[in-house]
Amino acid sequence: MRKEKFISVIIAAAGQGKRMNSEMNKQYLNLCNKPVLARTIEAFDQSFFIDEIIVVTHPDEIQYCRERIINSFGFKKVTKVVAGGAERQESILNGLKAVDERCDIVAIHDGARPFIKEETILNSIDQAIKYKAVGVGVPVKDTIKVVDEEKNIKNTPDRKTLWAIQTPQVFDYKLVLKAHKKAIEDGYQGTDDTVLVERIGEDLKMVMGHYENIKITTPEDLYIGEAILKNRN
Repeated sequence: MRKEKFISVIIAAAGQGKRMNSEMNKQYLNLCNKPVLARTIEAFDQSFFIDEIIVVTHPDEIQYCRERIINSFGFKKVTKVVAGGAERQESILNGLKAVDERCDIVAIHDGARPFIKEETILNSIDQAIKYKAVGVGVPVKDTIKVVDEEKNIKNTPDRKTLWAIQTPQVFDYKLVLKAHKKAIEDGYQGTDDTVLVERIGEDLKMVMGHYENIKITTPEDLYIGEAILKNRN
């Protein structure tokens, strides 16, 4: 992939991570002696094709993020640390508004996904340049059941058509900004950014991710993460 577009990255790190049962934001917990968020930022900071990184964090943690993560680890491409909103969708919109005016392509990534690979980053950007909107994911391994409120199994979707979505999700900047603004107008809250683009009628491509690209959400994930790092080393 040639370097022709200005590529921005928004890293979402404003979540409180209540399922972690920790007083500290999950992104700031140590994973093999390095904060989860630092590992996530590092993956993008080291990529030649990334021009800037915007970190979106909790308003009360902006200074902590700057001092203990950005400055401590010497990240060069983090241009701004901005305040998140009440919901993830609002946080991402704050990030979109903060990117450089030259931005062509924007990648949106979870701060708690520290195992993203360079190959996946580059492939998703390349596909977004071609198709304007892509999601990274992996085919599901388990059989999935649709269950109603009474826990009755209603049907079993064909596993061949099911993928577990991950991040980064990468878009033409103007397109994803349009999708977010439309969601605000309609009072719609989506679970990720691809669904916002879906609902304005745009096509999306799926890019093969990798099963190591887990999100650190529960205490058990920290143990899994340590095993991933030890295996890589």
